[in-house]
Amino acid sequence: MTLRKAIDRLVLESLLERRHRRGTYTCRPRVRRHLTISSFTEEMTRRGIEAGSRTLAMRRIRATTEVARRLRVPEGESVIRFTRLRQGDGEPVAIETSYVPAALFRDLTEADLDGSWYAVMAEKYGVDISAGTAEVQPALPDERTAELLGITAADPCFRIRTVVRDHRGRVVEYGESVCRGDYYTITVDLVPT
Repeated sequence: MTLRKAIDRLVLESLLERRHRRGTYTCRPRVRRHLTISSFTEEMTRRGIEAGSRTLAMRRIRATTEVARRLRVPEGESVIRFTRLRQGDGEPVAIETSYVPAALFRDLTEADLDGSWYAVMAEKYGVDISAGTAEVQPALPDERTAELLGITAADPCFRIRTVVRDHRGRVVEYGESVCRGDYYTITVDLVPT
């Protein structure tokens, strides 16, 4: 095998990338994000990556039409919206915005959001999650998101919208995440229906 063919193969395997007029560079290995109901913290820890989180905003708002539809609450109902910058080994990798019914999580504080939100749901509020749905779309970040993630507005991302239900079938969270496309590979298990 020639050196050129070996490099071509490594490019196809995403271990190297060619940049026009700049050369060939090694790629950082991507983190596989398995679409299951597991917390970001658990997922990173399982992969040997130190999970980090910084709360960017948290406040009570009135549910918009879209948020109300996703949470299955009346429009205008009080919900808590919080946005967190998620980090892997100190590097920004995703921005997550969650909407939760204020009636279920009345005394939620920013300190609750430092670690695993799903652990807080279970331990502090007795809410055990059991099912959910996820929609994944390719997306470009807006300027603010790109700045927070340390990328440009031209860098591709994944936009993931999730709806999470508890064991009673009650919707307990609607989430919107923007994940760096150069950091993640999305993995989905397929089963016959």
